[in-house]
Amino acid sequence: MFDYKKYKPFTTVDIKDRTWPDQVISKAPRWCSVDLRDGNQALIEPMSVEQKKKLFALLVEVGFKEIEVGFPAASQPDFDFVRYLIEENKIPDDVTIQVLTQARSELIQRTFEALKGAKQVILHVYNSTSIVQREKVFKTDKAGIIAIAKAGAEEVQRCAKLAPETEWTFQYSPESFTGTEIEFSVEVCDAVASIWQPTPEKPVIFNLPSTVEVATPNVYADQIEWFCRNIKNRDSIVVSLHTHNDRSCAVGSAELAVMAGAQRVEGTLLGNGERTGNMDIVIMAMNLYSAGVDPELDLHDMDKIVAVVRECTQIDVHPRQPYSGDLVFTAFSGSHQDAIKKCLDMYEEGAPWEIAYLPIDPRDIGRTYQDVIRVNSQSGKGGVAYVLANKFGFELPRWLQIEFSRVVQGVTEKSGGEIQAESIWKLFNEHYLNSEKVISLEDFSIQKHQGREKFDATLDLNGQPIELSGHGDGVLDAFIEGLKRALDIDFEVMEYGEHALGQGSDAEAVTYIQLKVGMQRFSGVAISKDIISSSLNALMGAVSELLKETAVKAA
Repeated sequence: MFDYKKYKPFTTVDIKDRTWPDQVISKAPRWCSVDLRDGNQALIEPMSVEQKKKLFALLVEVGFKEIEVGFPAASQPDFDFVRYLIEENKIPDDVTIQVLTQARSELIQRTFEALKGAKQVILHVYNSTSIVQREKVFKTDKAGIIAIAKAGAEEVQRCAKLAPETEWTFQYSPESFTGTEIEFSVEVCDAVASIWQPTPEKPVIFNLPSTVEVATPNVYADQIEWFCRNIKNRDSIVVSLHTHNDRSCAVGSAELAVMAGAQRVEGTLLGNGERTGNMDIVIMAMNLYSAGVDPELDLHDMDKIVAVVRECTQIDVHPRQPYSGDLVFTAFSGSHQDAIKKCLDMYEEGAPWEIAYLPIDPRDIGRTYQDVIRVNSQSGKGGVAYVLANKFGFELPRWLQIEFSRVVQGVTEKSGGEIQAESIWKLFNEHYLNSEKVISLEDFSIQKHQGREKFDATLDLNGQPIELSGHGDGVLDAFIEGLKRALDIDFEVMEYGEHALGQGSDAEAVTYIQLKVGMQRFSGVAISKDIISSSLNALMGAVSELLKETAVKAA
């Protein structure tokens, strides 16, 4: 049954003069990866030890300084992995591991067993505080919830005193924070803080999870700002976030909540997690990056990140996943391709990045410009021209872009799919460079005669030799004059373009020519290390197309 009446709108926060809408994020928050705990517990097949090792190494390489490595009291594999990291000295000195435990004495004690010998640890303890958890799961009142939280805090403190060799940081989560009355969340956290006695020099972390996302991001931001205003000893508290993606707003909620005063963000690489997933740290970090803010994470090799996460989680990344998907910088639309090409043609290295449809430079995360534009039946001249220019070095003039794009579109409309760069190049070759010619230039000589060029040549027309001679103000002009008389044809050169293919003294030249006869136009393209030969052969290519068309009409 599809009945919206069974649901009720979320109660908003009564907060006056909220300040977060006027804030701008100018510094990255403290990041904490929960891939190895929250991400792992959401997998159909939890990670093997080898997969955990590989993912932990990636998290360190990316630059995470706080990594939640497991729930050691909940499973033996988690316990063993924590022991492996400590005993094999796999935790860098500048990295702090975090572990999770419920606020139950036996689980806390087992957690501390797993952590023996660790240099620094964030001990993360939690209990559920929401209305629905209190009334329907634990069947207790607010006093009962506070008692659970305080007992857990006391046990954590007692166990930590027995292991002074470790530098402990305490973290508490009122689980299902977004479903808890905001006043009660503060009350519970204040009760925990009264036991831990944080100071500005040794603060505690209060993690305020959107365990289930139930409202719009602005409501979560209001909750965080209200909490920050009303919690005691705010200067001794690190406010942390842990947003889930049930409404597909986890990143937006985290961003607004940082604007509201939070200092720390938990999430996973590429968003793996319970139900619809955790907050995707890659997206939030790259959003900062795209705004000119140092994300304090190294995401330059996105393909490696995707490959390792996919291998360890057995979950594919959607091709449209922001920043990490295979198609996120790819344009098929002709108008988009044309705009991208024009912007890239004008871009100077080191200048501010202002490219239509590309919020960041794909090269920054290991992608190439060749990935940006791909061609199908929806593509236009800009896409085809971009592929030929960036893959093969051919800077097609606009008139030829239009002409050749029609050739490509005809092929893609028949196939109904994408056409690869190599196939575009093959079409270009067949249509211009290696097309069947009915006339060719066999031999020629150039002389200066009375201040003008004298051009003598031998042509081959369908196997028959033709001699011609012409005069002009330049080589091409002289050739055209002689060609018109020898073949008894008339045409006008409408377009001419040339450029080098590559660099250096041995670079080849490419020439593009378009002729006009009546309402028809004929194109020729040629390549040669000699610019004169390139120009003459391009002209012969266009004349050959003209003659073929004339023969067809005569028949």
